Amino acid sequence: MEQFIQQIEEEFENRFGQNYKLIESPGRVNLIGEHTDYNDGFVLPAAVDKGIYLAINVNGTNKCRFYAVDKKEAFETDISDDIERSDLGWPNYLLGVVDQLKKHGYDVGGFDCVFGGNVPIGAGMSSSAALEGGVLFGLAELNGWDIPPVEMATIAQKAENEFVGVQCGIMDQFASLNGKEGYALKLDCRSLDYEYFPFNRDDIKIVLCDTQIRRELASSEYNVRRQQCEQGVETLQQWDPEIKSLRDVELSLLLQHEKEIDSTIFKRCKYVVEENKRVIQACDDLHQGDFHSFGQRMYQSHVGLQLEYEVSCKELDILVDIARSLNGVFGARMMGGGFGGCTINLVKEEHVNAFTDQIKEQYNDQTGEEIKVYKTKVSSGTHEINRAEVTSE
Repeated sequence: MEQFIQQIEEEFENRFGQNYKLIESPGRVNLIGEHTDYNDGFVLPAAVDKGIYLAINVNGTNKCRFYAVDKKEAFETDISDDIERSDLGWPNYLLGVVDQLKKHGYDVGGFDCVFGGNVPIGAGMSSSAALEGGVLFGLAELNGWDIPPVEMATIAQKAENEFVGVQCGIMDQFASLNGKEGYALKLDCRSLDYEYFPFNRDDIKIVLCDTQIRRELASSEYNVRRQQCEQGVETLQQWDPEIKSLRDVELSLLLQHEKEIDSTIFKRCKYVVEENKRVIQACDDLHQGDFHSFGQRMYQSHVGLQLEYEVSCKELDILVDIARSLNGVFGARMMGGGFGGCTINLVKEEHVNAFTDQIKEQYNDQTGEEIKVYKTKVSSGTHEINRAEVTSE
């Protein structure tokens, strides 16, 4: 990794000069709490040790000059007036941050940025949020802006919503910016209150198994699920007008009126209500260091996503079933929107290599396809890297 960072430094120095800040902005995983965010619920993400690295400095002009190391592409634009979207795509994640900072009243001048990363693209670890957060954090440090954590996450989210055009929730940006080494972050998606819970077992690794399946169905069905949840809220309000979202629904009320609710809507609501409770219970498990119980809740989450929310797929189910049968696995579930993507697995470190070999082999035997496996650990949120320390390593 030091060699990779030095490549970014050298690229910046060759293009823009010797002065800059070096920023690390991590990807994230979501340990439990899926499809709860847009229902005003709880999520439990953590920053991980794969991220985006940026060299960044102000340049005293009205021009932004970017270079993407991974793509070997340069981009330059004037930001003194309205900011135009780029057909290249990737510059929009940086320009969206500039656009939002201006809308929030910050005086943004031109700056230079070279970046690259080792967050697997498309694996559900939020490389886009890492990039947005890294640029935002870097500009705040360079300009001496004291932006509170919640505002910083909101600016980064709106950059993606309004400029890039992706309607993501706030979890990705929040976890990337505010992650803490050795801790998971419980986020209340209604109030944006957050709390840290210990995840500091060095003998447990987070292993992602990527089906490499990206189905267009995911985005359309995501919208359908949101509508079904809203419909469930409207139905339940006739028995309790105080209900504003599924976050407010008690399981007992839902079960009491099961026969009066459309069967599909009932299943969607039941999953969300139970998943919110699982997040709270999982936080208690972490507080007590009970990873066995935590892992069982991951399995329960997957069953709910599979049978009640119906966003899993054959490939994800196969991976979770294989994980259940292997030694050293505490828990596994699908992670993300569904219909493809990754499973997240908690595995004892001494079993990680055997787990990797066996799950690859058994998945291939059952599907004829290959998976990619990524090993990660909980890491700190977006921060400045001491350049002297990198150079001396």
